[in-house]
Amino acid sequence: MTLFDKIWNAHVVCPAEGNLEVLYIDRHFIHEVTSPQAFDGLRQRGISLFRPAQTVATADHNVPTRHQDQPITEPLSRFQVDKLTQNCNAFGVELYGLGHPYQGIVHVIGPELGITQPGMTIVCGDSHTSTHGAFGTIAFGIGTSQVEQVMASQCLLQARPKRMRINVEGNLQPGVTAKDIILYIIAKLGAAGGTGYFVEYAGSAIRALSMEGRMTVCNMSIEMGARGGLIAPDETTFEYLRGRTFAPQGENFEEAVAQWSTLYSDEDAVFDAEHHYRAEDIAPMITYGTNPGMGMRVGDAVPLAPAAGDSLASFEKALQYMGFQPGEKLSGKPIQYVFIGSCTNARIDDLREVAAYVKGRKVAPGVNAMIVPGSQQVAAAAIAEGLDKILTEAGFDFREPGCSACLGMNEDKVPAGAYCVSTSNRNFEGRQGPGARTILASPLTAAAAALYGHITDHRQSAN
Repeated sequence: MTLFDKIWNAHVVCPAEGNLEVLYIDRHFIHEVTSPQAFDGLRQRGISLFRPAQTVATADHNVPTRHQDQPITEPLSRFQVDKLTQNCNAFGVELYGLGHPYQGIVHVIGPELGITQPGMTIVCGDSHTSTHGAFGTIAFGIGTSQVEQVMASQCLLQARPKRMRINVEGNLQPGVTAKDIILYIIAKLGAAGGTGYFVEYAGSAIRALSMEGRMTVCNMSIEMGARGGLIAPDETTFEYLRGRTFAPQGENFEEAVAQWSTLYSDEDAVFDAEHHYRAEDIAPMITYGTNPGMGMRVGDAVPLAPAAGDSLASFEKALQYMGFQPGEKLSGKPIQYVFIGSCTNARIDDLREVAAYVKGRKVAPGVNAMIVPGSQQVAAAAIAEGLDKILTEAGFDFREPGCSACLGMNEDKVPAGAYCVSTSNRNFEGRQGPGARTILASPLTAAAAALYGHITDHRQSAN
């Protein structure tokens, strides 16, 4: 069997009509955006939350990243965060709200607290729940009605997706990161290349990644249309989890590792689709359009024709929105904003990497460079290590934790027409604010853009 099938089969409660199955859910993460309607649905039906202990809540999308000790000024954001607090109190859900030491982006806090563990099924009303698949879990985003379904029953009615394996073998070039791997894969397969599949990432280049790198790769599985992505757990996984707050402790941890060690795809496992890539072929990547599949090497020119799965009309519309021309090189293109953060790249390793690169240097004049830790735990670690001072001295605006400028649901928006090199996961039209132009990149590529004021290969700029 594949790793996916081993986990899925262990969680099937019973078959249902129409090729569907009732799937048991181990962990349900919720936040302020998709949970209010679900809680209201429980109230209208007069039922309680079935298993509150398996539900974890945090505030992330709508929270400000300045002055979190003060009331939220934006009315809708304040309403949604207050509503989450009220609902969690009413239904007995553990909430890591503003001011709590565990507060942060939902897909950052689950792993760092040891709540996310191999072999689990995990859902959240957020598409980037696939992040947790880095630990060898079946993790995927769900809609509001499904959030209510899990609240009511701790189960979901699901159709089993097809299985895809993506192998990346070899050694990455110096300066090439996990973000470049996943942007490269999506550029090859297209924004719909994984539709209908759950993806397992494998190969020596994937196994060589840190847990933070693996989370970055799995995080963006949804950006090629996949239901989710996962990586078989190994010693890297186990050592990351050892001693985490909610992970098993002592002898219980060793027993858990023995069980987790059985989670891998058998040698004779058959996948519905399989792709192979060479790590040596991957270079620092950026996007040039309005979906993550429109990606290229930093030094390349904008393609003359649509990427895989894109129509000519959507290709032309995307370039018009971005203000780019076919055949144009983007190296040297001036930018106005840099955002380093989001559930893709806001972990302590990301901040360490950026701080090491920018130490003793300065953000270019006219560039607004923002760096937002993914959680209070990340922020505390950065401050303890002095990373915040290095970053602020370089000219970065070191903010408080939240989803921030990944999406235009809070105060951290990019102005219309401005270019933002962003470590987030989506470059859709208006994603970072009405009219904002987003260029996805790794933390190092984003940091280089901040220092030089234009798009550049951080490896060449460092020389």
